[in-house]
Amino acid sequence: MAESERPAGKPEEMAPPIQQSFMIPRKEINMVSDMGKWKRSQAYADYMGFILTLNEGVKGRKLTCEYNVSEPIEKLVALLNTLDRWIDETPPVDQPSRFGNKAFRTWYAKLDQEAENLVAAVIPKHLADAAPEVAVYLKESVGNSTRIDYGTGHEAAFAAFLCCLCKIGVLRVDDQMAIVFKVFNRYLEVMRKLQKTYRMEPAGSQGVWGLDDFQFLPFIWGSSQLIDHPNLEPRHFVDEKVVNENHKDFMFLECILFITEMKTGPFAEHSNQLWNISAVPSWSKVNQGLIRMYKAECLEKFPVIQHFKFGSLLPIQPVTS
Repeated sequence: MAESERPAGKPEEMAPPIQQSFMIPRKEINMVSDMGKWKRSQAYADYMGFILTLNEGVKGRKLTCEYNVSEPIEKLVALLNTLDRWIDETPPVDQPSRFGNKAFRTWYAKLDQEAENLVAAVIPKHLADAAPEVAVYLKESVGNSTRIDYGTGHEAAFAAFLCCLCKIGVLRVDDQMAIVFKVFNRYLEVMRKLQKTYRMEPAGSQGVWGLDDFQFLPFIWGSSQLIDHPNLEPRHFVDEKVVNENHKDFMFLECILFITEMKTGPFAEHSNQLWNISAVPSWSKVNQGLIRMYKAECLEKFPVIQHFKFGSLLPIQPVTS
């Protein structure tokens, strides 16, 4: 989403894009030896570029700061509000097992059916052909309906969904802060509600050795928000008072708050990785370390990437520099 790629003219004057043939994304990583294809792919380069562009875009900014909110951003928030409403309309069912409430499958079936329509409502008419391709990433972003679990692979699908909307020109360079602060933040709220309501299992969790049971990206972007903060240092995020006073401004602290609500016992025991991170001297070092960790623990792990889907917007073909 470099400045040079920004379409010329006002959105309403924009000509339809160059004829692109869209396709339904599909799995391409079927065995561990396919991982090399992923790391060399255009999809990987574009996905990582997108994550890092947003990381730069939110640097030193609070969630509560002023930023541009375009019409597509408003429409994406409305889409997420719909998903939230469906949770209220689909209460958990009585069942013997505590985790993985089967009502999630009912909720998911609704999304499965409506995803293309939801996406079509966000994108302009001349891009209607893209809806089936983009909708796949939306459906992949909320958890697995068979296992009733959720993890960083699902989160990556939502980032891929937003990346696709950038690639077709629906989201622009000046939407960067709103993508993270308004859309992704709303997505997190809805996912937390899903996780709590249906008692979803963490997908591929590393337990106490993982960063978090469910999310990763808000820690990356959230640490970028805190870079050069005049008085909040990494050591402060394990202080309950600091978290309570500042979580509305910073994604990272919002994540910490959610963890402390969901888990009992000493923080150093239930979230050992985060506890270790609190000893890092600066937020920029935390941010760089988390980006490296994200590549190693999520994007380079076969159990996560085997589920990733590739289409015309995020292609498996090797990157063309």
